[in-house]
Amino acid sequence: MRFTDIARAAGINFKQDATSTDQKYYLETMGTGLGWVDYDQDGLMDLYLVQSASTDIYKPPQPLRSALYHNNGDGTFTDVTEKAGVGAAGLYGQGVAVGDFDNDGFADLYVTGYGRAILYHNNGNGTFTDATEKAGVADQGGWATSAGWFDYDKDGYLDLVVANYIDWSPKNNIWCGEHRPGYRAYCHPDNYKGQRIKLYHNNHDGTFTDVSERSGVGKPEAKGMGVVLADVNNDGWPDVIIANDTWPNFLFLNNHDGTFRDVSFSSGIAASEDGKYEAGMGIDAADVDGDGWLDIYVTHLDFELNRLYHNNHDETFDDATYASGIGNKAIFLSGVTMKFLDYDNDGWTDICQVNGAMLDNINLYHTEVQYPEPKLMFRNLGKGKFEKVSEQLRPDFMKPVAGRGLAVADFDNDGDLDLAINVRGGYPELLRNDGANANHWLEVFLVGNKSNRDGIGATLKLVSEGFTQVKQAEGGTGYMSASDPRIHFGLGQRKAIESLDITWPSGTVDKLSNVPVNHILTVKEGAGIVPRSFPRIAAK
Repeated sequence: MRFTDIARAAGINFKQDATSTDQKYYLETMGTGLGWVDYDQDGLMDLYLVQSASTDIYKPPQPLRSALYHNNGDGTFTDVTEKAGVGAAGLYGQGVAVGDFDNDGFADLYVTGYGRAILYHNNGNGTFTDATEKAGVADQGGWATSAGWFDYDKDGYLDLVVANYIDWSPKNNIWCGEHRPGYRAYCHPDNYKGQRIKLYHNNHDGTFTDVSERSGVGKPEAKGMGVVLADVNNDGWPDVIIANDTWPNFLFLNNHDGTFRDVSFSSGIAASEDGKYEAGMGIDAADVDGDGWLDIYVTHLDFELNRLYHNNHDETFDDATYASGIGNKAIFLSGVTMKFLDYDNDGWTDICQVNGAMLDNINLYHTEVQYPEPKLMFRNLGKGKFEKVSEQLRPDFMKPVAGRGLAVADFDNDGDLDLAINVRGGYPELLRNDGANANHWLEVFLVGNKSNRDGIGATLKLVSEGFTQVKQAEGGTGYMSASDPRIHFGLGQRKAIESLDITWPSGTVDKLSNVPVNHILTVKEGAGIVPRSFPRIAAK
């Protein structure tokens, strides 16, 4: 099998503007994210790409805007940004979170950025309305990087977590690096005070209330980069996990009463084993060893390990980086983001990591490090033991880029997972997965009833010929990006599914039996499988 980059051939002509200047504004190095969203509910995943903006010293040759590309169902995409009204002109964008905050059946967009954010409400007719002011989620004055939707109090409506970064501005953009021509560098985040994580509670009327302080998640200073919202202690309530940049990573456990307790240090994920606060950026959670508990992976800069944390089932984690076989195989790469996925449909969760140095003149300082870097794929050999297989996935996967956002989706509905990557200062990649669907698979699209419409927070337990997989419908975006909301199961050569149990946030349990393989199913809370079309795009 291999991955084939079809972005330009598919009509995706977006180019990210790095807004680079010799002043090395901190904003420039971040890049931007992207997100998959079926905005028109036609059963095909569409793609939203976040863009930067002009600054006081950088004026682009043409106006900048984010872009929404409609999936045409034939392997091509059409730019529908103007019609949809989601260009976010003037916003120095960072990332996007996708979720149906008003339970009307149409996914909405929350676009993070420097200085403010935008909430686009989906009108259900191919257009969106800027609902930021009414909703009260502008995050005015913050530097919002990643965000995510989840229902932390299980009232049936999605709430919003926003990770904010540092107190940087053009006025305090200090000189870092050597005082030689071309050697000026982007500064270390230690030079700036951190901001706070925000939690907005959904009031069920299109407005939100800032409960950051009251809930506890907004109390500590943060330098937030990545967000995952998932239940790590299997108590049925979603928790908050934040990857921080040279700052302790956060784990807030849900107290079931609208508050969270900070177990960042006692859990073992705050710092490295030798007590160092590393440059956390990408983050995700999944069960990699088949024990039914979510493990956590965090990416870091070059010369730091990317860490896999094994869940001990007691609200603590062990650093399993070396025991898993991952070790220091990426020590010279800057891991900007990653996603857990079963790329080969064998039933075990693999790791895709997107890299790219944050410093575009890094080669002046380290000869062994380059600015554009290849991607990594770690294949799960079973029970959380990994091997690096990047080189086996053919040239397009290994092409060096300054990777930033990564979003995973089955955009062609053929049963295997494809990769979309936003590249700093370049064109995005759409890496089509060619060949994994030789193995069997199942995808599940959730429709909540008592629970939130997206079913975020649900737990799915699948048994196929005696082999059990447990997955969650998670909130959060990793690093500034949003992936396909459908839950994907690889089945290997197993041809039968004995059972699929779905436990919804409301407590409702749907028990399905004799589920067909190689299908995309829609499951409605309390009703079981319901009809819906997911058109398959023919292979080119």
